[in-house]
Amino acid sequence: MVGFSFGIRLLLVLVALLLAVIVGLAAGVLAHLDEARLPACVARAAATCGVALTLFLLVLSSLGFLG
Repeated sequence: MVGFSFGIRLLLVLVALLLAVIVGLAAGVLAHLDEARLPACVARAAATCGVALTLFLLVLSSLGFLG
């Protein structure tokens, strides 16, 4: 197993969070381009961000980088 220090694990989680926010932002922009109203755009962006963060953390954990 790979043994990373706390700082490296924290950095991996922060990178996953940043990527999830970028994916959520892209989903919100695409919803806006689809002429959805602002609350719908925000809801789609938040849902996409949450799903992306869950997926990224699941992959990192499955690969043994967080455990």
